[in-house]
Amino acid sequence: MDGKPQWKQVFTPGTSATSCWLWKLAKAHALAHDSGYHQLISHWLRTHCCTEPYIIAANRQLSAMHPIYRLLHPYFRYTMEINALARIALINAGGVIESTFSPRKYAIEMSSIIYGLEWRFDHEALPANLISRGMAVEDPSAPHGLKLTIEDYPFASDGLELWSILKQWVTDYVSHYYSDSSLVESDEELQAWWTEVRTVGHADKKNEPWWPNLKTTEDLIHVVTTIIWVASGHHAAVNFGQYAYAGYFPNRPTITRSKMPTEDPTDEEWKHFLEKPEETLLRSFPSQLQATKVMTILDVLSGHSPEEEYLGENLEPTWEAEPNIKAAFEKFNGRLKELEGIIDGRNANEDLKNRNGAGVVPYELLKPFSTPGVTAKGVPNSISI
Repeated sequence: MDGKPQWKQVFTPGTSATSCWLWKLAKAHALAHDSGYHQLISHWLRTHCCTEPYIIAANRQLSAMHPIYRLLHPYFRYTMEINALARIALINAGGVIESTFSPRKYAIEMSSIIYGLEWRFDHEALPANLISRGMAVEDPSAPHGLKLTIEDYPFASDGLELWSILKQWVTDYVSHYYSDSSLVESDEELQAWWTEVRTVGHADKKNEPWWPNLKTTEDLIHVVTTIIWVASGHHAAVNFGQYAYAGYFPNRPTITRSKMPTEDPTDEEWKHFLEKPEETLLRSFPSQLQATKVMTILDVLSGHSPEEEYLGENLEPTWEAEPNIKAAFEKFNGRLKELEGIIDGRNANEDLKNRNGAGVVPYELLKPFSTPGVTAKGVPNSISI
């Protein structure tokens, strides 16, 4: 023995080694497709892309002094700018996504088709999203009114805490200006904003029955909470952990360069796989250029700048001028700090095997605050990267 693997001796069809290498190869292909779905649907479509109609309509229909414009402004900041940059270098034809992720030239077409088939505003609120995916059922006796079908589901557990905190902040703010539901229905600017979101921003879905009405204070609270959740918590959860999970590309390849071999004994690819399975796997991984591009982009996307504006951290001047709103914001900030401790406690709980144990990374993506850099935690106000 010279120390080299003796594939011809131990690696023959039907052996456990064959199954093992096939499993590794199949997993690489599955992860590549999952990476494409994550980047184009969970990330680009459901956060960056679908937030644009809310922003454009707000700038067209709400005056700068309108209370809902002043509430939403920090959660919209920088998003149109970062989306413009994405269209120049990331999702453009022949750009980074098309050259390094599995859908290749069909990337934006896939995103568009799934938007048409699956996206609906009423499922973007976290509780409704969990129910629609079969991850929770309604249970009035449970915390947040939901019972998780997988109790140890970190995103859902931490996300529902954050959703509740956001909803309380929005409730305190909206109720101050709209103490009676008649004020919502009679607010012409507000109604024009929501009409444009539905009929212009999502013109192809304007007649869908699932659009929430905007007639009561409760309607307004739900709509605004959903929009802020998407821009803050949802985006943080799908974006800032990307480098931690996929920076080492064999852990989560974004593309495969070869097809799965068939088990046809006359197929040359199958013969090569049987003789040199490791080489077949390596050939399927992204090229050095593709891997370098992905690592660089994910490092940028996952990093917080020193000037990052985190959820509940900075009191807007217009909020500070109103004592009731200032008090509500201070309560909001205090609850977010409490959430940091709750998440730390969950990550230290040895009974929660999806966030604690040997080889398990603590789940911190929804911890509200962070230091600068790639930290896999921190929830900024807005989609700014």
